[in-house]
Amino acid sequence: MMIAVLALQGAFIEHEHMLQKLGADTIELRKTDDLQKDFNGLILPGGESTVQGKLLRELDMFDALKEKIANGLPVLATCAGLILLASHISNDDNIYFGTLPVTVKRNAYGRQLGSFEATARFDNSFDFTMTFIRAPYVEAIDDFAKNDVHVLAEYDGKIVGVQYKNQIGLAFHPELDDDTRIHERFLELI
Repeated sequence: MMIAVLALQGAFIEHEHMLQKLGADTIELRKTDDLQKDFNGLILPGGESTVQGKLLRELDMFDALKEKIANGLPVLATCAGLILLASHISNDDNIYFGTLPVTVKRNAYGRQLGSFEATARFDNSFDFTMTFIRAPYVEAIDDFAKNDVHVLAEYDGKIVGVQYKNQIGLAFHPELDDDTRIHERFLELI
């Protein structure tokens, strides 16, 4: 199984290490030509969503990746990746891929100094330690998709994890801990 990891900026190496620990092969997406390679899933890592969105367009990768996601390519998006997928951003006029029918709030938990860890239930299956770094959260699910978006995790009354068809969007960074269960779930989706 080959997983592509967007490697333009942000915490992509940690995802690669987690996937390799689980026996998956990884390739880094850095330029348009990389999109010609065969891969079964995609990681959109944390980092800076504005920078990632700008680079995706400048490197002519944006439209091809959006099409792959819209056509069902399984994707795990963490933090900035969640922002890239969201159909609306409440405190930003930018929309990126717009394939995940939710409204997110950027930097909802404050600046870098406001980073923290918390333990919460994941998909009513297990408790998971969640690392939040300048994290967004999901403010709302689009009306047309309320029955199709599955809430995977909440923290402090806010939605911090969702799944919609082939897309898993998380406000936190599962790649920064040793617990592989979320990445395992992503591989099962594939």
